[in-house]
Amino acid sequence: MRSSRPDRNTVLLFDIDGTLVSTGGCGRRAIERAFERAFGRKGEFSFPFDGMTDRAIVRQALMGSGLPADEATIDGFLPVYIATLEEEVAVAPWYRLHHGMREAVETAASRSGFAVGLGTGNVKDGARVKLQRVGIHDAFRFGGFGCDHEERPALIRRGAERGAEQLGVPLSECRVVIIGDTPKDIAAARAMGAESIGVGTGSFGPAQLLACGATHAFRDFSQDGALDALLVG
Repeated sequence: MRSSRPDRNTVLLFDIDGTLVSTGGCGRRAIERAFERAFGRKGEFSFPFDGMTDRAIVRQALMGSGLPADEATIDGFLPVYIATLEEEVAVAPWYRLHHGMREAVETAASRSGFAVGLGTGNVKDGARVKLQRVGIHDAFRFGGFGCDHEERPALIRRGAERGAEQLGVPLSECRVVIIGDTPKDIAAARAMGAESIGVGTGSFGPAQLLACGATHAFRDFSQDGALDALLVG
């Protein structure tokens, strides 16, 4: 491995679902159950969640179910969802942190000049619930979340701005790296001129993510070269 000293201050933003962890579908189960609790009927969730933010998922389900999709309705629904998510995460049998991720996060966090955060469509409380299950939540001091913006490029930029603030330098002076498992993660990185590392631990393989414009892509973070790509580029 080359030297882990970055050429410049580095902000790392990790996606959660399919990237850091696989939850065995408990996020989908939680949001579907919460919808029934909140509205007394099943919601229209026959669409893929990959790369979507929590608020966008709820909005689409409300619209598809013929219910008001305004901000107040979404805001009122989210606490019901978080409570249901806590129940699902506590008992989910197929829940795991992906290979190499703990080492990648802890190694980067131990380096000077690195700010290690989240770039996720989960609202902040949802991120906490999902990452506490695998004991990694406290490794992330900041992030861009689904409660910051409904569109992924905007929340990713907000996370990058917070990382630069933590480093005490302008964002323009930072190397920014987005780590994700979907084309939407890669597109969000490209929208702000950031690097991206795709991981084939979700629904898309490394070749597909490279074809979408990922700077690097790996099977998972146990693959040779993945940690080097994260720390050095």
